[in-house]
Amino acid sequence: MPRPRLLPVDLVRQAALWLTILLGLLVVGARDGVAAPLELDAAQVRNMAINALESGEPGVAIELAKAVLRADPADPLAYYIIARGYARLGDPDLARRAAGYAYRNAEAGPARFEAAQLAARMAFEGERYSLSQFWLRRTAIHAPTEADEERVAQDYKLLRRVNPWSLRLRGDLRPSDNVNNGSDTSRNIIDGVPDEGTISGAGLALSGLIASLDIAPSYRLHVNETGMTTLGARLYVERVALSDSARATAPDVSGSDFASTYVAATLTHLRAVGGEGSRGQASVDLAVGESWYGGERNYRFARLGVARSWRPDPDTRYALRADAERRYDARYTTNDARVLSLGADFGRELANGDVLGLALAYQDVDAVSINGTYSTVSMRASYTLGRAVGPTRLSMGLVMGYTNYDQFLFSLNGAVPRTDKSLYGDLTLVFDRYDYAGFVPTVRLRTGRKDSNFSRFSSREFSVSLGIGSKF
Repeated sequence: MPRPRLLPVDLVRQAALWLTILLGLLVVGARDGVAAPLELDAAQVRNMAINALESGEPGVAIELAKAVLRADPADPLAYYIIARGYARLGDPDLARRAAGYAYRNAEAGPARFEAAQLAARMAFEGERYSLSQFWLRRTAIHAPTEADEERVAQDYKLLRRVNPWSLRLRGDLRPSDNVNNGSDTSRNIIDGVPDEGTISGAGLALSGLIASLDIAPSYRLHVNETGMTTLGARLYVERVALSDSARATAPDVSGSDFASTYVAATLTHLRAVGGEGSRGQASVDLAVGESWYGGERNYRFARLGVARSWRPDPDTRYALRADAERRYDARYTTNDARVLSLGADFGRELANGDVLGLALAYQDVDAVSINGTYSTVSMRASYTLGRAVGPTRLSMGLVMGYTNYDQFLFSLNGAVPRTDKSLYGDLTLVFDRYDYAGFVPTVRLRTGRKDSNFSRFSSREFSVSLGIGSKF
């Protein structure tokens, strides 16, 4: 008697799985008053879909999950199963979209964390790197533990290296008692001698609110093992709202008279240079742009800069920079100028994790007008605590500056030398325990004064900046 022929194992499994689909399609049960011959609930069909996914049959899992969605179009687990199925089938675009629906319909917490993680991974596999970064930030919102949040931050940093696009975005609100850098006295005193005139209300220190937005996108044109070339842009917008007391002091001016806008396009080439003990980077950049103040063009500019940085060990860095800038098409001759700038920076991480910083800057400006011709030098010392103080990370800074005008004309008595000395201190608090999507609130306190032998340019300031920064 011949032996019976056995069906191949794979064929038996396929038949069983497709039978499962037929059963799953009956999940709707009685609809529109017509009783189905067999009735399964959504949980049973979801389990079938999960089993199909684990058995290596993503197409079957997708069909079963779609059957669940016909009964409940907002079932997040069904969308997640579909997303996993399309990921197995090698379709990252459909997988990302399904994961997005899973995120949208899931409750806040671990379910949204997993859905956002899957969407970020599928966006990455589809080479949609900026979209992957967006989903990673959503992942950070629902990270269950600090370890998960730290892993998200590391993934974001790695993705930043891969993505040719980058975006720096900062904004703040700054209440200040001197929004216009005005004088703290109404008398016009030069070298201790009162002048005939007085300072108008618009020239006095006016209080109010300063709002600023700084947007800087960039695109990496070329990259290899030793360097990269980047095309970038920057838009800085600052607007001022005067307080009631400021409007009473200066009724003929408005906040728009102190509004400023700056826009620039940059081309930068960065290259790794140096050997052991002098390892670092060298860069050259070209920038062109325009500045507006009070609603009118201030000047146009073109700038060439070079820089060199060193990192002799992981805890130490220092850098030098030089810039040559030409300002033209200026509204006033004080801004029709040639500007040369030099800078030096030093940073050191101490054994306890604190960071010490020191920056020196020198600038020489030669303008058509003597009132725009000057030289200035400044120094900033900073100290950042390595460990948190309560819910915040603290950093503090001290800035000293000296500016010299060989000749300055401000009265009918003729031009005389002018010198300005300034001293400012600041304290920055970063509340990194209160982050949302990787963004954290910041508070910056700044106070100080500038003394000049021209009383019009002597001023004091106290301001509080409320801003948003990135934790990644």
